[in-house]
Amino acid sequence: MKYSIIDIFSRSVTLELAGEQPYYQEEPYEIYVDGCLFGRDRRNVVTVDGLLPAHTYTIKVANGSESFEQEITTEEETILLDVRTFGAKGDGEHVDTSMIQAAICGCPAGGTVRFPKGTYLTAPLFLKSGVTIWLEEGAELLGLPDRKDYPVLPGMTIPGMDSEREYNLGSWEGNPLDIFASLITGIDVSDVNIVGRGTINGNAAAGDWWQHKKERIIAWRPRTIFLNRCKNVRMQGITVCNSPSWTVHPYYCDNLRVMNIKISNPDDSPNTDGFDPESCTNVLLVGTEISVGDDCIAIKSGKYYMSQYHFRRTSGIEVRNCSLMRGHGSITLGSEAASGVENVRVSKCIFDRTDRGVRIKTRRGRGSRSVLDDLVISNVIMDRVHMPLTVNMFYFCDPDGHSDYVQNQEARPVDEMTPVVGTIRLEDVECRGADASFVCVCGLPEQPVKGIILDRVKVSFLPEEERKPQNPVMMDNFPDMSGVSMYLKNVENVEITDVEIAGAADAEPTLENVENFKSENLTYRA
Repeated sequence: MKYSIIDIFSRSVTLELAGEQPYYQEEPYEIYVDGCLFGRDRRNVVTVDGLLPAHTYTIKVANGSESFEQEITTEEETILLDVRTFGAKGDGEHVDTSMIQAAICGCPAGGTVRFPKGTYLTAPLFLKSGVTIWLEEGAELLGLPDRKDYPVLPGMTIPGMDSEREYNLGSWEGNPLDIFASLITGIDVSDVNIVGRGTINGNAAAGDWWQHKKERIIAWRPRTIFLNRCKNVRMQGITVCNSPSWTVHPYYCDNLRVMNIKISNPDDSPNTDGFDPESCTNVLLVGTEISVGDDCIAIKSGKYYMSQYHFRRTSGIEVRNCSLMRGHGSITLGSEAASGVENVRVSKCIFDRTDRGVRIKTRRGRGSRSVLDDLVISNVIMDRVHMPLTVNMFYFCDPDGHSDYVQNQEARPVDEMTPVVGTIRLEDVECRGADASFVCVCGLPEQPVKGIILDRVKVSFLPEEERKPQNPVMMDNFPDMSGVSMYLKNVENVEITDVEIAGAADAEPTLENVENFKSENLTYRA
């Protein structure tokens, strides 16, 4: 039962067990701290908490006769401040905003702000560099329901001292627009931790956030956690739920590590993506469970304006040992990705009953800097995912999404507004209970998808009587599908090795304008 240390905090440590089984171990195991049983689990990633700062512990993981142990030393802590001593009630009735903010502002670097068990009714709170937010088990930050209690973060309305530079605070769907501050907001902070077994509850259903999903009322809807230009932020153990819009939104951030958190929104809640890194670098998401009303993880880099004037490509995203449930897509690139996305690795995950597994969405107008490339999905199980892989370069988003410019299937000149989709690779993937299609790719005729690589993939479709015709890609004049194995249109290179497809309605791939198609051991069976 060998394990590695993902990260050590002042009062906790997160471990990752070795092995190839996605998300879970085959058998339960036990965790011991200094010889005392801490708990039992099956997850590959687990957090051991209840530790003391600057202490050395022996952590052992055991399964029967097999065990592995090592010493760890927790981080130091300069001070522990309790929000109750600042006047916070935590009774769910009194508004605790100013008391909590006073505790955060008064905490020195290296210190921890503690939230004991209770319900803390609050407006948005602003993080401070060097400070740890610790939500104990049973502690809940509960967002006030009235939007009038939320400050507005301006988009690009504040000039710099030279009257030429722009200062960006707010962002809405890839554009620099006014939004409400989020329940947890970080702006230009670094070395921040948000940890514990408690909950950050956006409380969206208590307000009118979901009722006015497409309206700008004062400002656009807030996130639950919004990090703008932050560095070295870690999250561990917390639950984030009931978000007014995207749940956790890192924006122009570096070095973000997210471990063992849970993100949960109702299935029908609008635009409540789980985790949306936008124009970020070096992001790790591990051991996390996401079940939401939109895409579970949506990797972005802004729309055209941001790519031209505030260019920053998203790169170095690693998602490992996560459970991604329901929602429109498990792993999505786009569509607001005008600055491009590259070097994304997803491994040892379970995709459970999402509409799409791997989802690439872009369109004409995103621009030539919008290069979505080097996405590798490995050792993943997709369970009853309707459409495991879709690539759509005709995505009908934005006010002009149904225009002839976006939707016309005839080739247009390649120019500065033409996006690029590079190579997507799936290896060691099992898809159980596919429905509409296994692979559906629609590249641009003037800019075909560069490469689709499938290596060691097993696919089984639902029985015909259980399948429901659905549209794999959101584009105009595209038919519903049921039981389609592979539909590839406008692709430069397709490489298939050791792929087995069972129960499909067809017996071979459908290819349109595919330049190079290589297949070795592609098997269809009833």
